[in-house]
Amino acid sequence: MGSRLMVSMLGLLLFCTAARAAEQGVRELSPEHLQIGTAQLALGLSQDWQQPLPQVQRALIVIHGRLRNAQTYLHSVEQAATRAGQLSTTLIIAPQFLNESDAARHSLPADILRWHANDWMAGAPATSPAPLSSYAALDQILERLADGERYPALREIVVAGHSGGAQVVQRYALTTRAGKALQEHGIKLRYVIANPSSYAYFNAQRPIPTFDPASCPGFNNWKYGLQHLPAYTRGESPAQLEQAYVGRDITYLLGAKDIDPNHPALDKGCEAEAQGAFRLVRGKNYFEYLTQRHPQGLNQRLIEVPGVGHNGDRMFTSPEGQKVLFGEQPSSP
Repeated sequence: MGSRLMVSMLGLLLFCTAARAAEQGVRELSPEHLQIGTAQLALGLSQDWQQPLPQVQRALIVIHGRLRNAQTYLHSVEQAATRAGQLSTTLIIAPQFLNESDAARHSLPADILRWHANDWMAGAPATSPAPLSSYAALDQILERLADGERYPALREIVVAGHSGGAQVVQRYALTTRAGKALQEHGIKLRYVIANPSSYAYFNAQRPIPTFDPASCPGFNNWKYGLQHLPAYTRGESPAQLEQAYVGRDITYLLGAKDIDPNHPALDKGCEAEAQGAFRLVRGKNYFEYLTQRHPQGLNQRLIEVPGVGHNGDRMFTSPEGQKVLFGEQPSSP
């Protein structure tokens, strides 16, 4: 028991040290960039997408968490793709949503997109050099991938994220309109949401019986609910957003040991606490909520990863993670 406690405490210390360092500016900048108007989005790539990639059948966009360590996630998913025998036919893209502390630490060029703190998780506009939503930046990646001359064999795009990145993927899947345009190009779009701290609910219902909405006035505001939606939604109603969301191909990938109610990166605000005590139960609660509201026609599933807690690398390289990301050769939608 004592050794397990020491390992746990060491892990907590390492995480907190990394988190403090990230708040002072991310350690590693991604080497590539996507031009979006007069701005550039930092990103990492598994292959050179400046030239045609006729062998690529699947593109996998992986979103980092609050540490903004995009290259770490890129390497994890490259390892998962290698184990699954899919590396050569998969283009892995790891966008990096930098913030103002990163700009200060690295003296970023003026045209590199950056956001305030963690606002990129909720689809907020960048603070510089243009007010581009982080979700709109993802749209730009998808638009590039729809180029049939560059990617003639592309049949599937997977948008995946862990922790804070999974928060992005869940809200992006809820608000984007990109799927229909991709389908017209013969490309299927699906999402993998791994261990987020919270989810966006469609109404005021919450799974905790003792939750008192009066004690948490913002519990149903975006990003926890659909009040005060971001400009990116372009005026769509909550009902329209929900109807589109439940039809999307989404997998909730949850670590069976992500059960620490005091994890240092867990959202402990009342808005998130209304969804459950820790990430595993919050994910299960949300999926049950979806199945109750949509008992038929829900194109979604929940998969647990045995023996894994809050660890993005172990989630994506696990047998379950590999199957979710690369389980089958993509086919036409």
